[in-house]
Amino acid sequence: MNAIIRTEGLTKHFRNNPAVDGLSLHVNKGEIYGFLGLNGAGKTTTIRMLLGMIRPDSGSSYLFGQRVDAGSHKLWADVGYMVETPYSYPELTVLENLEIIRRLRGIPDRDAIDTVMDKLQLTPYRDRKAGNLSLGNGQRLGLAKALLHNPKVLILDEPTNGLDPAGIVEVRQLLLELAANHGVTIFISSHILGEVARLTTRIGIVHRGKLLQETDVKNLQHLLQKRLLVQTRNPEAARLKLIQEGYQVKMSADGLLLSEDHSIANPDRIAKLLVNAHMPPIQLTVQEEDLETYFLRMIEIEGGSKG
Repeated sequence: MNAIIRTEGLTKHFRNNPAVDGLSLHVNKGEIYGFLGLNGAGKTTTIRMLLGMIRPDSGSSYLFGQRVDAGSHKLWADVGYMVETPYSYPELTVLENLEIIRRLRGIPDRDAIDTVMDKLQLTPYRDRKAGNLSLGNGQRLGLAKALLHNPKVLILDEPTNGLDPAGIVEVRQLLLELAANHGVTIFISSHILGEVARLTTRIGIVHRGKLLQETDVKNLQHLLQKRLLVQTRNPEAARLKLIQEGYQVKMSADGLLLSEDHSIANPDRIAKLLVNAHMPPIQLTVQEEDLETYFLRMIEIEGGSKG
């Protein structure tokens, strides 16, 4: 399958600091790709190079198989984007802001504005000045501008910033519908793994400008670490007994932790062993690493969590 979005060795330095370092990725048609990293990891710089807003020092980016450069004007007819804080004319209303975009995009259908306002729950604010919108509704206006011309590709930088939980769900459902029913290819940057995992089909984790890992979201469950938590009334005695029986045990504030596969797969054996030793467990729980912890662990493997 041909990639709709592709980068090859994309690199950008600001002074002596590498913002993006040899980044290569691909996103296929109809895919929702989550581009994940802490603040300062290189996400926005990558998006700006994808959109031709800044030039890479080396490497290339491609949309629809065409290299992005200063002459790529025709590409933007099929691309909608929102980068960082969505820009609006603060003294103009929501309707007037969208009317400007409609004219700039050469969209003949005036009803397109009403349609996109309805989709993003902006109709009640159509006559409100953009400068008086809440952060969340300002974000909705930015999304409305990106969607107004029914693009084939959406490139969104932190699209759920400032939205309340209900707004996040609405945007999530909208993006899922665009990808599933209209074949729109969506590239989303975020620092929140849990939300992105609910929305995307594939994720790439970037740190200090480098792509650390790409994986299908459905494979994430196989990558999350598991452990068995054992709580007893005499944890030190239980620890010594389990070690004596060949188990590897760590002591934590929550209780005893066992991370070997055979321990996790057979907690009943642990329970039986401790009961027979007259120190029955109070609690026996298989715990799975959550997505945020996995994200941070991947970053720490690469030498620290600060980006």
